[in-house]
Amino acid sequence: MIHLLPSRRRVLALGMAAMLPPIAAKAAPLRVAAIDWGMLETLIALGIAPVAATELIQFRKLAVEPEVPRSVTDLGLRGTPNYELLRIVAPDLVAISSFYEYQRPMLERIAPVFAQTVYAPGVPPYPLAEAATLALGEKLGRQAEAKRYVDETSVEITRLRATLPADSGRPVFVISLGDSRHFRAFGRDSMFGDVLRRLGVENAWADETSYSAAAPVGLEALARVPDASILVVSPLPADVGRALPENALWNALPAVRNSRVALLEPINHFGCLPSARRFARLATAALAGQTHG
Repeated sequence: MIHLLPSRRRVLALGMAAMLPPIAAKAAPLRVAAIDWGMLETLIALGIAPVAATELIQFRKLAVEPEVPRSVTDLGLRGTPNYELLRIVAPDLVAISSFYEYQRPMLERIAPVFAQTVYAPGVPPYPLAEAATLALGEKLGRQAEAKRYVDETSVEITRLRATLPADSGRPVFVISLGDSRHFRAFGRDSMFGDVLRRLGVENAWADETSYSAAAPVGLEALARVPDASILVVSPLPADVGRALPENALWNALPAVRNSRVALLEPINHFGCLPSARRFARLATAALAGQTHG
């Protein structure tokens, strides 16, 4: 039997390879839980399925998009999540907004906390949502995805602005209805108000708001700007939907008389860039379709 000896070059190569440090395995992605809906939608927009989040049944009804994977564990209420279930899920990181800072001591017993401020009284939230997206991308190693999503959102809003009719210079109220006699107006420190401005549309609600919406105001306040259009963000309480068509005060409003009212599908009131894109799309479609009377 003939035994072939390895060449000197091969022996040297094998020896040098043995001296090299082992190649590090790629780090597993962090397992993230989201308490805040804005953080939840941003995670999904970056291609990350959280291991747990809060009020998912309500999110699917009131925020609608992005679609939450069925694998995500529901932790219950945003204000009082199930900490024991969260401990069982054992995330590597918990994402919150400044709304839930009071939960930090409890959450930090389970995992490190990542917090961002997107909504503050009197401060337009869109730039803060951009910053939160980039910060979350940095934290999770998704910098490129975060930058791309920020850029795509800006381009999308600019594109939608160009679809509005040239004569769409009317101011617009963006409101939600809690009953048949009162509404909440979304001001400049709401995502809806900020996106409205970026679409080149004047917000008809000029008064101050706190954390995005004014306290309930009587319907008569909508008559202060008679040439305004009205965008109503769903959902409507069942009794409001039944009573509004017969409501004399509502029917007396110029916007109602002249068919300048549109009911938008549900949108997350305190969302981040995914909600901004959804509102921009729904609002421009509604305004472009209105009769300007």
